[in-house]
Amino acid sequence: MTSNSRESSHAIKLFLALFIMLITVSFVQGQSLSDIQNVKVDNLSDAQIEQLIKRAESSGMSEQQLEAMARERGMPATEVAKLRVRINQIRNKGGIQSDSTKPLPSQNRQWIQEDDLGDGEIEEEKPLSEEEKKIFGYQLFRNSKLTFSPNMNIPTPMNYILGSGDQLLVDIYGASQFTYDLYINSEGMVFIPNVGPINLAGLTVEAAASRLKNALGNIYSGIRGSSPNTFMQLRVGNIRSIQISMVGEVFAPGNYTLSSFASVFNALYAAGGIKQNGSFRNIRVYRNSKMVAEMDIYDFLVNGNQSSNIRLEDNDVVLIPPVEKRVEISGPVRRPGLFEMKSDENLDDLIRFAGGFASSAYPGLATVFRTTEKEFKVENIDRQNFGSFAPKEGDKFIFGELLDRYENRVQVSGALMRPGTFALEPGMGVKDLVNRAEGLRDDAFMNRAALYRTRSDFSQEIVSVNIGAILTGEEDDIILQREDVLNIPSIYDLREEFYVIISGEVNKPGAFAFGENMKVADLVLRAGGFKESATSAQIEIARRVKDDVSGKLAEIYHIDIDRNLKITGDNVDMVLTPFDHVIVRRSPGFQRERLVRVEGEVFFPGEYTIAHANERISDLLNRSGGLNQFAYPKGATLIRRNEYFASPSDNQIKSINLTEVKQNLQRIKRDTTEAEKILLSRIDQKITERGGDLSNQQGGLLIDDFRRETIENLVNEEGEEEISIKTQEMIGINLSEIMGNPGGSNDLIIQEGDVLSIPKQLQTVRMRGEVLFPTTSRYRENAGFKSYISRAGGFTDRSRKKRSYVVYANGDVRKTTNFVFFKFYPSIEPGSEIIVPAKPDREPMSIQGWLAIATSLATLGLLVNNIVQ
Repeated sequence: MTSNSRESSHAIKLFLALFIMLITVSFVQGQSLSDIQNVKVDNLSDAQIEQLIKRAESSGMSEQQLEAMARERGMPATEVAKLRVRINQIRNKGGIQSDSTKPLPSQNRQWIQEDDLGDGEIEEEKPLSEEEKKIFGYQLFRNSKLTFSPNMNIPTPMNYILGSGDQLLVDIYGASQFTYDLYINSEGMVFIPNVGPINLAGLTVEAAASRLKNALGNIYSGIRGSSPNTFMQLRVGNIRSIQISMVGEVFAPGNYTLSSFASVFNALYAAGGIKQNGSFRNIRVYRNSKMVAEMDIYDFLVNGNQSSNIRLEDNDVVLIPPVEKRVEISGPVRRPGLFEMKSDENLDDLIRFAGGFASSAYPGLATVFRTTEKEFKVENIDRQNFGSFAPKEGDKFIFGELLDRYENRVQVSGALMRPGTFALEPGMGVKDLVNRAEGLRDDAFMNRAALYRTRSDFSQEIVSVNIGAILTGEEDDIILQREDVLNIPSIYDLREEFYVIISGEVNKPGAFAFGENMKVADLVLRAGGFKESATSAQIEIARRVKDDVSGKLAEIYHIDIDRNLKITGDNVDMVLTPFDHVIVRRSPGFQRERLVRVEGEVFFPGEYTIAHANERISDLLNRSGGLNQFAYPKGATLIRRNEYFASPSDNQIKSINLTEVKQNLQRIKRDTTEAEKILLSRIDQKITERGGDLSNQQGGLLIDDFRRETIENLVNEEGEEEISIKTQEMIGINLSEIMGNPGGSNDLIIQEGDVLSIPKQLQTVRMRGEVLFPTTSRYRENAGFKSYISRAGGFTDRSRKKRSYVVYANGDVRKTTNFVFFKFYPSIEPGSEIIVPAKPDREPMSIQGWLAIATSLATLGLLVNNIVQ
């Protein structure tokens, strides 16, 4: 054949290949495209993908081969992955009809259950049982991240066996250039124009290349000879698919179509993996009714060796027999669980499969529980016999842990340079142990130390040690034993902790650690220095009295010290002793700013500083500009901090000692009414529940003088949850008289925290308590008490009329008075509040009470009758 005819034949074949590719791509995308790399899987319908799969199957291509072809033609990897997912989704929906000869989808595979399923039946995935979790290697083929899919992007191995369906690409280059695209037909032949059919089935790639080279030498003479000028290269394009059979203990036995690159692991994964009773160590591959390989998965799991994971060929049979010998190992090993053993393996091999011993294991002895023909038995295996002991089906091996004790440990603690744990050596004594700890500290107590020793029965004894005598050689050394603990105390451990206290006008009052040769100036420095209010004279030092039975409680010293912490006067060289209390007094000329506040209808409301100790309400009113045109003087009130609280100094929040409150309440119970006793009992119960301190966020310290007549105003019980102390009270004042007579008896001296409140003109009167309709009414001149009561609907049946009272706007209270059968009700002013209390609840007398009264009256009548007779 001439070169022109060969080039014409090659052009025709190239045109036909491009035409077929364009037809396929055009069908998939619904339009004419020049390259498959432009295919967008997201734009394809399910029907188009089904047609694509059917065309691939009709041409003998598997799904793996279809993906390989797409990658080879330039389709992006992301689009290939999308295509794979779409194919799996359509298969799961049943869109693509496929029999058991197709492999299970690897992306969305469901697991097969082993008991009640037929061949190829699939059930939803179930969690592993405890027994399955313990089987070594059981999860290998149930891991979705480990698919064992063959790599289609590697060069075809030279030992690859060619077969029907493989595509061969033969490249001629050099003096002549040509490319042959050949397919091995069902007879195992390829047809080359001008050469004829050549049988390549069953040959390796290397052998097929040699045969093709010889055949093409008849056309291209430059291939032969010692100095060829034409060369040939054989490439395998699309590989064929093979059919293999999976039988035995797999989840889905049956026939599977796989890539011709597939190995035994690929086939096991496609079949769902090995079942619980399947063997992992005797997997057999049969080819033409002869066993060609036996694979041990443990060799891969333990050693990473895949040499037995052979490549499968068409019509191979993979047999997974039942497990013959499985044993269990537990205890401190790296991988406890169930392991399959071969007949020639021993206990050492089992330990190797389990990853060896953990650091806490005792490897000297193993305990095995095994079965006999009638019952169970226990055997112990020594370490030297592990290599000769053959495990038996159903054996359970258990290893123990190390004892929680040390064979050569001693410990030392206390006043040493490096206390800690040390190794016990033969003949080691207390002196050696102290030397190992780099000696004693200077504060070590030399006369006595304690050696804690554990006896053989695990009881403990204490051995007294004279450390000083042993170190100087005056006494014999004490030989240490295992687990001895030596404690050498410090001299500071044997005495009370020394401290000094400073209080009063310093920035950081409190207790501080005592130091030798400490002076008052040093302590003031530790306390942050003097406050501005402190006096440098008459600083007092209170010192404990020792060994004095005369009744003296403390020794008092006084020193003078200036702002520069220089001590003057007597006791210049005084040194503090432990537990001294230094008190810094307030300067008599120092006055802290005291504030009051004016609210309401004045020209300049706000806070004011008290200028003089005798400043009065009238002075404060004048400083605030006086009353404006809207003020209502009769409603003016003075709100004052409760007299039972002393104001805190420098905003320091103090606490209320409820124990003192409780004692005062007990003291005043001697002279109280029944109602007050009930109140005091409830307060006493609340204090007991609180037990001790109640923080007063308003500040202040409760003084001891607890007067009975003000107990209801002092203590306010809020529900049943807590007791709070009232910190403010309202004082009724007559502002009109104060303004008319400044400095008079009504013009009170103001105190820190006072609030002078002057309201606007009031026009209402409130009715509260036991009235039919509590309400607020407009104030009417000349209207009396009963008139306002009638506006509230009148009294209720439970009203206690003679106890009614009126609270005026300025805080004054007036009650109803009674004379013989007449009631005199208080007058009403704007802003007043009428309070009608309720009658106390009375329990009705029981029948027994009435009978007792009747009996008493009858007895009294009889007695009177007898006297008369």
